[in-house]
Amino acid sequence: MAFHEVRFPDTISRGARGGPERRTQIVELASGDEERNASWANSRRRYDVSYGIRRADDLAAVVAFFEARNGRFYGFRFKDWADHRSCLPSRTRSPTDQQIGTGDGVTTSFQLLKRYASGGQSWVRTIAKPVAGTVQIALNNVPQASGWSVDHKTGLVSFETVPSTGITITAGFEFDVPVRFDSDALDMTLDIERLGSITSIPLLEIRR
Repeated sequence: MAFHEVRFPDTISRGARGGPERRTQIVELASGDEERNASWANSRRRYDVSYGIRRADDLAAVVAFFEARNGRFYGFRFKDWADHRSCLPSRTRSPTDQQIGTGDGVTTSFQLLKRYASGGQSWVRTIAKPVAGTVQIALNNVPQASGWSVDHKTGLVSFETVPSTGITITAGFEFDVPVRFDSDALDMTLDIERLGSITSIPLLEIRR
């Protein structure tokens, strides 16, 4: 899939709107009861970054970024300021934030994951775009400064030595969301002062 390992400008993404979206089919019966079916097993995030444009230079940066990505063709990284770390916003990232696997004496590679839990239920999100220099790893709650590596393009953590059976593998990290523009056009308006604005700049999370 065509993807550029470059992040959308943070100064503009900080003012974006959006979040997770799910797809649920609801059928209302004659009795008034309803039946619900989850069409998607995983959520998908949508954003609108037009709210982050405050200056003419911001507008120019978006146009340049859009043109360099060939509109919807190339995906790119996006920082979701509401959800970009392995821990709660009020806490400091640590290597024990998220369990990403358990050693079985054979497996050497483990995918970065983030769990969202509430009321005894949880959903596990695959983290494919960790931020370089932010990933921390621990084995049985003991931080590991070496002996492992992470692919920042896929979120796959690989160990030089196979983790022993029963070893709990945890990680802490920051991450970006892989997205693409959801339109091949930018509808711009230039005001009298030539500051300019764009009504909507939709982004859509890329799921593989």
